[in-house]
Amino acid sequence: MNKVDVMIIGAGIAGLGAALRAREVHREAVIFEAKERAGGLLDNFELNGFRFDNAVHLSFASEPEVRKIFDQTDYYTHPSDALNFEEKRWLKHPVQNNLYPLPVEQKVELIKSFLRRTESESSDYESWLRHQYGDAISERFPIRYTLKYWGTPASNLSTTWIGNRMRRAELDEILLGAFTDETPNTYYTKEMRYPKTGGFRAFIEPLIALTTIEYNNQASKIDLENKIVTFKDGKKVQYTTLISSIPLPVLVSITNNISEKVKKAAESLVATSIDLISVGFNKKIIKDLWFYIYDDDILASRAYSPSVKSPENAPKGCSSLQFEIYSRGTESKYSKEQLIENVLYALDKMNIATKEDICFIHHKHLTYGNVVFDKGMEKCRDVVRNYFSSKGVKTIGRFGEWDYLWSNQSLLSGYNAIK
Repeated sequence: MNKVDVMIIGAGIAGLGAALRAREVHREAVIFEAKERAGGLLDNFELNGFRFDNAVHLSFASEPEVRKIFDQTDYYTHPSDALNFEEKRWLKHPVQNNLYPLPVEQKVELIKSFLRRTESESSDYESWLRHQYGDAISERFPIRYTLKYWGTPASNLSTTWIGNRMRRAELDEILLGAFTDETPNTYYTKEMRYPKTGGFRAFIEPLIALTTIEYNNQASKIDLENKIVTFKDGKKVQYTTLISSIPLPVLVSITNNISEKVKKAAESLVATSIDLISVGFNKKIIKDLWFYIYDDDILASRAYSPSVKSPENAPKGCSSLQFEIYSRGTESKYSKEQLIENVLYALDKMNIATKEDICFIHHKHLTYGNVVFDKGMEKCRDVVRNYFSSKGVKTIGRFGEWDYLWSNQSLLSGYNAIK
């Protein structure tokens, strides 16, 4: 039986961060990856000379440990300018601060509703939204968007994930944005960085190159008592320290002798899955980096342009878009045909492109996208994480910590797992 000092399950950015720290403290670490490539959600794929990431990825990392790695790669810097599409109109982001394109009577009603907003405590995300923006703005924009992005009503979500992801409402900002479109960018970061070549994955290529990774090794059983992991091909490996970045419910399902309490807690943890519809265009028609979509008849909640992130992501003279459609759970709510048909409808409705402009449309399904912050989720998550911690197992990354972590946070999650 093979033995390793530090066994890391999953070669995403969190696992790579753990392996980096292991090297720094002179411990032998091996990552076991189920797929044939490293990168996880940060990986990409190529189609007919176009490159697409696994969903939108842009870096705004500020941590010295992360910048030391990412800055080894030449990158472009983009302003964090996003747009919103709603009923044939384009509004700057965040939408409540950029109501200028709306008819006057609509702006008046939205602002009046904002001034009447409740002062009650926020017990869930919907009440938080109504407190921040008032009923009219909330119902027209973020409440609708929440159902598309999280696959869950806002009233069923907690507020622990918000942080600086949502712009708090300020009367001065709302009034200014109602009178003029010359408004400042109030996004939580002022710039986004993206590699000049190789897709977002290029930022972590230096880590991949230095890490011992065994590919096509899917863990199928974990024996915590004897510290043995069995893989799908029957191979057994013994470890001294186990670090896992795979989703907590999956980790529980393959671990021996789990108590009913922990199993029940894990069963309540839900994530969204993502359907990616990637579109290649035969001309340069896409100029915006990314945008959010509120219309209910368009299934995608947002879209971004790989060719704007870097011209190297598309053949010369071409451009590209990728639409993200989210479903609650690991399975999609829609068929491939439904998704493609709806994206064609969206391109026409948003006046972006015609069928003659399209080289191809491609579908890809990602089983895990974001963890869903159902009310009370954190207690169940902690039951699972605390159990593995008591057994000496470190759980890292977005799905190991079961938290809304960006790429820089996920890297540090793995890095900090080894003291």
